[in-house]
Amino acid sequence: MSRRVAAAGCLSATAALLLLPGRWYLLAWLPFLAGAWQVLRLDRRAALALIVAGGVLLPLVAARQPPTSSDDMYRYVWDGRVQLAAVDPYRYPPSAPELAPLRDDFLWPATANWCLPTGCTRINRPTVPTIYPPVAETLFAGVVAVSPAGARERPMQLTMAAIAAGVGLLLWYILGRLGHDPRRAVLWAWCPLVALEAGNNAHVDVVAAALAAAALWQLAAHPGTRRAVAGGVLLGLAVATKLTPALLGPALLRRRPVAVAVSAAAAITAVYLPHVVAAGPAVLGYLPGYLHEEGYADGARFALLGAVLPAPLATPAAALVLTALALLAWRTADPARPWVAAAVVVGGALLVTTPSYPWYAMLLVMLVAYGAPAEWLAVAAAGYLAQFAPDLGLTAHTGQLLGYTTGLAAVLAGLAVRRAREPAGAAPLPGWVTEP
Repeated sequence: MSRRVAAAGCLSATAALLLLPGRWYLLAWLPFLAGAWQVLRLDRRAALALIVAGGVLLPLVAARQPPTSSDDMYRYVWDGRVQLAAVDPYRYPPSAPELAPLRDDFLWPATANWCLPTGCTRINRPTVPTIYPPVAETLFAGVVAVSPAGARERPMQLTMAAIAAGVGLLLWYILGRLGHDPRRAVLWAWCPLVALEAGNNAHVDVVAAALAAAALWQLAAHPGTRRAVAGGVLLGLAVATKLTPALLGPALLRRRPVAVAVSAAAAITAVYLPHVVAAGPAVLGYLPGYLHEEGYADGARFALLGAVLPAPLATPAAALVLTALALLAWRTADPARPWVAAAVVVGGALLVTTPSYPWYAMLLVMLVAYGAPAEWLAVAAAGYLAQFAPDLGLTAHTGQLLGYTTGLAAVLAGLAVRRAREPAGAAPLPGWVTEP
């Protein structure tokens, strides 16, 4: 009983800390980790009750107010409106005069962070077309279609919060079916990153993580061609929601690679084709411009690599490291446990690119819940030190260096400990590390 009380107390503390602004949110990771440790040692019935409670409660607590650290959600709502007006979302930027009749006081108030000669808007980068892939666009249109008039941001937040809770239950079910410990679902359901980025900021990454989780299940549990095709389709849909699940590819191509690759490509082609017909090359949206704006084209945003290399060498070095990680995952991944090698690629990509956007790590949290080493959570949390750096009296660059250096140190320390615990003379396990 005391362990249940301790876990419930940690859940309550995590929820309370999510109510605090800015840098205080970082403290929520402490009761989360302590509570997850307790849940992992409870009987399964009690663990399931607490996982469900946390998976529902935490995103709802985070959704108590409009987005606090990202304005991406406003673009989601706008893109949904544009599609319901029978206009392809890749055709025009929000500032286009053709879309002026769709503007209202919610998305185009008198004052906002983004202002143009024609007025101000909450939609980020209003002079460029959308960057989001077709599956995400379909979801945006669906949410807006069922939203009551004047509902503002709440329907999108509640939708993403519900999906986050659903992923927790899905992970419980999948892990049980695969013969693994379903209590690991707590590492997703209680994670402050998931609660904040799904419930408050309503990031579509939670949908990509859900599809990727389903793809992992199909490809890990069933070696047959039919399941390989199903897993490939799900992977393709995940990539067509947010591009980051493409990083799972090398680890998932160890079993029936042709079936997986062809079905994933077919799914991506199928969802993109109507938009290619309607908008042509514009379906790429703002992706090329985004990479340039963020400093990845000239190497300015690779914080860890930039600390040891001149900026002109950072970009080719990043490409070399990512290629090496992908090849290593492809050669060493265990088809029955692909999440271990996949975490190396996804986590490695975060360490190389050092983004200030923590929601990019939602995919990594899902892999940890599956069975990847828990120290990867330190990399997932690293983005918040960059995001909240000004609140901590740091520059954003210093926050990036501090956060991702700490994350890298945690991963290397975990690897060293696991290697030290291996029996003498034992061959390295697939994916570099054992499953906790």
